[in-house]
Amino acid sequence: MHPSLLKLFILLFLIFFSPASSSVTAAAPTALPNCLDKCGNITIPYPFGTSSNCYHNSGFYIACNATYDPPRAFVSTTNIELTGISLSDATATILTPIAHDCYAPLGLGPDINNIWTDVSGLPYTFSHTRNKFTALGCDTVALNFEYNVLDYSSGCVSFCDDQSSIANGTCSGIGCCQTSIPKGMHRVYTVLRSLRNHTTTWNVSPCSYAFVVDQEQFVFNLTDLYGFYSKNEGKVPTVMDWAIGNATCQQVNGTEKFSCGANSYCVDNDNGPGYRCNCNSGYQGNPYLADGCQDIDECADPGTSPCAGICENTPGSYACSCPQGYYGDGKKSGSGCINKPKKFPLIQAVLGSGLSFLFLLVSGSWVYWIYRKRKLIQLKEKFFKQNGGLLLQQQIASREGAAESAARIFTAEELKAATDDYSESLVLGRGGYGTVYKGVLPGGRVVAIKKSMVVDRTQIEQFVNEVVLLSQVIHKNVVRLLGCCLETPVPLLVYEFVSNGTLHHHIHGAPSSLSWETRLRIAAETSAALAYLHSAIARPIFHRDVKSANILLDNNYMAKVADFGASRLIPLDRTQITTLVQGTLGYLDPEYFQTGQLTEKSDVYSFGVVLAELLTGQKPLSQRRPEEERNLAIHFLLHMRENRLFRIVEPRVRSEGSREQLSAVAELTQRCLRLRGEERPEMREVAAELERARRGRTATEDAAADAEGETESSLGRRGETRYYTAAPVMIHTTGDVDLDEHILLSLEMRR
Repeated sequence: MHPSLLKLFILLFLIFFSPASSSVTAAAPTALPNCLDKCGNITIPYPFGTSSNCYHNSGFYIACNATYDPPRAFVSTTNIELTGISLSDATATILTPIAHDCYAPLGLGPDINNIWTDVSGLPYTFSHTRNKFTALGCDTVALNFEYNVLDYSSGCVSFCDDQSSIANGTCSGIGCCQTSIPKGMHRVYTVLRSLRNHTTTWNVSPCSYAFVVDQEQFVFNLTDLYGFYSKNEGKVPTVMDWAIGNATCQQVNGTEKFSCGANSYCVDNDNGPGYRCNCNSGYQGNPYLADGCQDIDECADPGTSPCAGICENTPGSYACSCPQGYYGDGKKSGSGCINKPKKFPLIQAVLGSGLSFLFLLVSGSWVYWIYRKRKLIQLKEKFFKQNGGLLLQQQIASREGAAESAARIFTAEELKAATDDYSESLVLGRGGYGTVYKGVLPGGRVVAIKKSMVVDRTQIEQFVNEVVLLSQVIHKNVVRLLGCCLETPVPLLVYEFVSNGTLHHHIHGAPSSLSWETRLRIAAETSAALAYLHSAIARPIFHRDVKSANILLDNNYMAKVADFGASRLIPLDRTQITTLVQGTLGYLDPEYFQTGQLTEKSDVYSFGVVLAELLTGQKPLSQRRPEEERNLAIHFLLHMRENRLFRIVEPRVRSEGSREQLSAVAELTQRCLRLRGEERPEMREVAAELERARRGRTATEDAAADAEGETESSLGRRGETRYYTAAPVMIHTTGDVDLDEHILLSLEMRR
């Protein structure tokens, strides 16, 4: 019999003689008995409900307003409109207000709209994976923080001069900016401000808008700059995570409070307290109802049945078999059902066909494996060339005799093995520039591997030059760049690993473990490292993000300056370039923020804030201080001006340091925090004064020693101030302070 006729005969046999499913599985219930499961076009599944005894607790109550046509759903007793609920991923979509700020042509206005959304006391949390804080406009300062609590704050700034600089589909800070929100937020407060009242951009963008939106439902378009508020009726979709209770699965499993029904399993909530339920494999429905998870009848539809022969449904699974006269596993994905041979020639034919098929399968698999491997090699070579690998190899080869300081080029396989395929358990931290993993190289050396989020292909040559130069920065108080990997879509950077956490953690931990002597030594080491970067290397480097969180400590509490994600090399033939203003609020130089002119004195100002932290033990931004002193720099300068320094010095520091020594460091801090950069000391001068404070010597004594023949400081020659000109602002920050007030206060102080 011809093979095609044999297959047709088997198919007809199975269709007419295989037992059919006796009934179609009824739709699984979603709500409790006698409870409505719809409000207009929205399905309301349990644990939610629209009337008493229909929801899990009052937090899951949904108010269904039938005065609308069709009826609309609202969260509990609030005015927050609900547009959808998902049981599978435990999310709910709501509509949240848009903050808008509009001006007339002459800068009249504004129509300031500070808005907030509060779901505290309800089982909802703003989804940190689905939502983005977004701002639109060409003269826009948008601020976002957790209302009342203020434990979290963030913001972004968007500038643009004309429509030609704005690109559809991207929120890069020109016309549109975005930033993430953290886990566990229940209350969001959004504030909009303008630096120039839209007077210079009114014809391009007369309004600013800010909102928290589901990133899957928003794509920026140039037309959004006009009438975005009215086009969306003042609201945008926002995704909320929800969970049952405040306990974990382990805590409630087996108790009366456990809400997962039969044939389901429990999953701890990863965005706050509580848990959620999912149906087991082979079941579908509502896992929060006692019998809500119903068995999936895989055999009901012959077209989608997994069986090639007879299909028998079982609880949570199925079984395949073949009719009489056939053999095999009966599965479409397996051997199927094969007619049993009755004659030896047929056996030989079947065996020959089987062996031929097996040979083709093995040969095809081998050819495909070779093809995939070759494609992977070609892809790595493509990324290597795109990321400047050939240029970096040439740079390294040209540096004969400098093997110790040369950047090493790692392979993708080396770093994948070092991080256990980038395991989440090896994540050291995440930030605005990417994710840092702990890794162990084949020789046993522990390293930190930085995986950036994006790369600018137009700046590859500059990136290669910076890798080469940064790898040559060898200083005991600077985290060493060991090399990079260019075989991935975005280059990976490999740094030395520093094991004892950040200075920020040690200062603000409860209680702080740092003595005054250790703090002073850390300050001296940090200033020496920054002075080295400013003036002791061939091409000076401005860090741009000096803060206690970027000062790492080893097991001996030796300071190491880290995170050069925002740093900039000074070009040899230029004193000014265009760049983004970047930094951390509380540390950011107000003169730099206003003018965009980046100088070495900007790092001096930020280091002055770190000195104030070391003296007072207080955070750079704090809601606990008076409103006008929430910024630590302002708080410190006011106490210095009123001769009340020792009221804010941390008690342990006050008891361990001498009054003269503390006064000397405080006066140095005051000089570093001067508003005008030209009035601040150079970093090498700061380092020298801190070293004198450590040794208990005065500047006069050091001058006398220099007169006797001491050599010049190794920190390098004096150089003229160098500048960078800033363009649109993108700020990444955390802290418990009103960001809007800090920005405006910084600008006001500059005037």
